[in-house]
Amino acid sequence: MTLALPALHPWMQIDPAAESARIAEVLRDQTRRLLRRGGAVVGLSGGIDSSATAALCALALGPERVLGVLMPERDSDPESEQLALSVAAAIGIETVREDIAPILQASGCYQRRDDAIRTVLPEYGPGWRMKIVLKGARDNAAYNLSWLVAQSPDGQTHEVRLTLAAYRTIVAASNMKQRTRKSIEYYHADRLQYAVAGTPNLLEYDQAFFVKNGDGSADIKPIAHLYKSQVYAIAAHLGVPDAVLARVPTTDTYSLPQTQEEFYFAVPVRQLDICLYGVDHGHSAEEIAQAAGLTLVQTEYVLKDIELKRRAAVYLRMPPLLAVKGEG
Repeated sequence: MTLALPALHPWMQIDPAAESARIAEVLRDQTRRLLRRGGAVVGLSGGIDSSATAALCALALGPERVLGVLMPERDSDPESEQLALSVAAAIGIETVREDIAPILQASGCYQRRDDAIRTVLPEYGPGWRMKIVLKGARDNAAYNLSWLVAQSPDGQTHEVRLTLAAYRTIVAASNMKQRTRKSIEYYHADRLQYAVAGTPNLLEYDQAFFVKNGDGSADIKPIAHLYKSQVYAIAAHLGVPDAVLARVPTTDTYSLPQTQEEFYFAVPVRQLDICLYGVDHGHSAEEIAQAAGLTLVQTEYVLKDIELKRRAAVYLRMPPLLAVKGEG
């Protein structure tokens, strides 16, 4: 019996069966005719987006032509791997496991990150765990600030506001994880003559919540037109396990548990879906506030944040610029 999910807001109602069939038809054509590839590779994280993407690829191409790649590292939540394996079993696809920790260690990912953390928390060291959280609209603040939350080996929690330099360096080092995973995905795609399927949903694609040449890189993006709430509906229809449907969306990037909302989004993603839809379809701030269950002040803040993140997304989606006449 599939987990009962919150009802889709009327603005975003879809027929999951019809939309899944439509996406599958497009994927078959894109993969076979346009890309001339025999199947798809999906990085399986145990999250809702990669699970839905893998299930759609299996529907489109046949489960025997989809490879799920599990790529844990030393900060990964062990639950993520177990959930990814449950998804693969449910939809009948093969998996391979690639531990990327040695690559990240050799590239300096962990050392660069930890050195940056010590510029704001000098005692940070072995045995500590950490995450970055965003404090802003959820706390009725005037603007967003990034904070480091670190836990010492004896269990004490420390919260320190990050400097811009420390924040950028921690994120830059962490982005090595997404770029390393994408390199592994393309290795398997090249050896199998498969396409790499990207997993960003519309909310992430629109709001710049992806790493350039990392999880933002792919040959096909089956769910980039779907709001996060719609991805849940598709996943439930395609038989993604209840444990995945019930899991709070996480970055699974830092060693302390961290939700996507804590790290990046101004409000819970289901409310942000409604706000983004309202912007896209010309609704007033008052209409959006009522639909999303937010105050008008919160809504105006979120709408401003949406616009700022869209500006960042321009760079992330921009192809390499060529030194030719008229470029730019």
